[in-house]
Order: sequence, then structure tokens, then C-alpha cells
Amino acid sequence: QVQLVESGGGLVQAGGSLRLSCAASGSFFSIPAMGWYRQAPGKQRELVAAITSGGDTNYVDSVKGRFTISRDNTKNTVYLQMNNLKPEDTAVYYCNAKVMLIVKDFWGRRTQVTVWGQGTQVTVSS
Repeated sequence: QVQLVESGGGLVQAGGSLRLSCAASGSFFSIPAMGWYRQAPGKQRELVAAITSGGDTNYVDSVKGRFTISRDNTKNTVYLQMNNLKPEDTAVYYCNAKVMLIVKDFWGRRTQVTVWGQGTQVTVSS
């Protein structure tokens, strides 16, 4: 079983910074991709940033230039550095990972599963 444990949320004033962390634990073969989603009250969950094991990144337009995603493959941990935070960044932030399991199926293929963290609240005051 794979688990994601997040940390780093909190309350910050507009213009401030926060750093989120998400560590994966359990038994797995690899984690091809990790990312951060967020969900504000009354809105759909949206992808904020994602990163592959090779370091390729992707960001939603609204955070480009302000947020930076990174990962430490040796620790199976992904980070989200959030600078110049705005009130509209207020949301619950969820860590997400695409995980390849160890066990192979009858045809020798590994199964990929999607795992979610429990979420961490980020509140930006104006």
C-alpha cells in the first residue's frame, strides 16, 4: 500500500511564501509522476503543477513564475515552493502520484495506480 503524507500548509499574508512537501511511503516499483492539485470552495479540483521522475514540469498558467515544483527521487518526495501568494491561491492542496506497483500481471506488465494525499489547507489573507 502506498501513502502520501503532506505538510507545509498554513496561513500567510498576500505576497508571502509557503513550501509544501509530500512524501511517498510503502512498497512500489517507481513513481513516474508527482503533482499538486488544489480545490477552492465551490470550485473544481485543478492541477497546479506536475513533475516527472526525469524532471519535466508543467504548471497551470495562473501560477507560472510564482510556484516551483521539484522532487527528490531518493526520498520519494515532491515539493511546491509558492512565492508571491495571492488570495486566489487559497485552497486545499492535494498531493498526487502516479505509482507503478511491484507486482506484474500475467502478461508481465506492472500496474499503475493513482494515489492522493489527505490535503493541506493554504489560506492567503489580503
